[in-house]
Amino acid sequence: MEVQELLYQMFMSNHRFTRRSDEARSQLVWTMIARSNFKHLLYNARKNAQKVFQSADPTLWREWAPTWMRRDYWESLCNIWAAERWQQTSTTMKVNRATNPEANMHTSGSVSFATHQSRLDKELKWPPTFQEVFDKMHKKKGTYQYISDKAREVAESYNQHMTEKYAGEEEQP
Repeated sequence: MEVQELLYQMFMSNHRFTRRSDEARSQLVWTMIARSNFKHLLYNARKNAQKVFQSADPTLWREWAPTWMRRDYWESLCNIWAAERWQQTSTTMKVNRATNPEANMHTSGSVSFATHQSRLDKELKWPPTFQEVFDKMHKKKGTYQYISDKAREVAESYNQHMTEKYAGEEEQP
């Protein structure tokens, strides 16, 4: 059994759902959250290694593996992080984030898109559209104005795309 499936089964041993559809959705949400959390876990492990060795060179970190990770996995990750392609991608992403910081702004704090979607589903009593969730995460509370010009542009672009894609389509009986 794959590790991810094993972890999900452990999760399910403590939780029950009344409807089969809820259980299926729970696996999807669980997987999204687990992937996100694992990404952050690796990020923190990398940052801790940088602090311990006072160096940004992943080849120096190979001998120090976090206690929760197998040494061979850690060494493989260090090799990936040291690769020129990964270093270039990392640098490019840092530059992109620094160049346009308002593109990364939202009002949801550490609450995920999936969590907002689930909450809106309960609040609205219907599955929310992408636009509804986006607005919830990118509009100021009270004024309902977009938090940045970039957020407004994304919303307008999405609306235009959906209008073009579905214009003229009517529900068939």
